Amino acid sequence: MDKDAVQNQPIIRYEDEQLIETEDSYVTEFPLTIMVNGKEFATVICSPTHLEELVIGFLASEGAIYKKEEIKHLQIDDSKGFAHVELTKSLSDRFEYSTKRMVASCCGKSREFYFQNDAAIAKTSMSNIILTPRQILNMMTGLQSASTLFKQTGGLHNAAISDGEAFFEHRQDIGRHNALDKLYGFCLTHQIPVRNKVLIFSGRISSEILLKAAKIGVGVILSKSAPTTLAITLAHDLNITAIGFIRGDSFNIYSHPERIKGVK
Repeated sequence: MDKDAVQNQPIIRYEDEQLIETEDSYVTEFPLTIMVNGKEFATVICSPTHLEELVIGFLASEGAIYKKEEIKHLQIDDSKGFAHVELTKSLSDRFEYSTKRMVASCCGKSREFYFQNDAAIAKTSMSNIILTPRQILNMMTGLQSASTLFKQTGGLHNAAISDGEAFFEHRQDIGRHNALDKLYGFCLTHQIPVRNKVLIFSGRISSEILLKAAKIGVGVILSKSAPTTLAITLAHDLNITAIGFIRGDSFNIYSHPERIKGVK
C-alpha cells in the first residue's frame, strides 16, 4: 500500500506582525531502494505513491527492461523502503558500474550516467498525431486542475499523458523524472500504446526531460514553462514537438510544428 504523499506538521507562522502556532502540509520524501535479481540497483528519492509504476518505468527508462513481461516478480516493501525485482533475464554488463546509485529528487540522476545510456534507449518519434491549439490549451488546463496536492503544498512536480481527447492519466512526485517514470510504468503495465500520446509537464523542458519523453516514445511534450537550448536541439533531432509557455490562450512551438493544425 502506498504511503501518504502529504503530511501535516505543526509550524509557527509569522503574519501581520504576529507569531501564530498552526499547521502546514509537507510533501513526503521517501527513499526507495530497488533491488534487481538480488543486487542493489539504485535508490530513488521519491513520493511514496504509485511505487510499482515508478519501479517499472524507471527500469524501462534505464534500459534494464523493455516490457513489463520481463519482470518475473515485483514486491514493494514500503515499511522498509525496498522494491525487490526479479527479472526473467540477467542484467547486461553495462549496468555493473551503475549499482548503488542515489537518484536524487531534484535532478534525477548524474548527467554522466544519463547520457551514457541515451543513445541505446532514446527513440526517434514516429508519431503522426495532429493536435488543435484548443486541445493543447485544454490538456494544460487538465494538468493544472489535477494538481491538487501541488496547490496544497507547493512541493510536487506534476505530469500527465493524454491523447488530446478522452484519455488523460496524471501522476505527481517530488522528483520531476519520477513523475514521468510513473506514467511510463502505468502505460507499460496496462499495455497502452504511447506513440500518439502527449506528455504534459509542469516544469521546464530540460534536455533530461526531453530525453525522458523520447525514451517513453511520445511525439509531443507540453509545458507551462520554458525549454533549454539543448532540449530544443534534441527535440529537432528526435522528431519531437516541444511546446512551452502554455499560459492563458497562448503557447510557443519550438520544434516540429507540423503536428499542430493551423501552422503552415
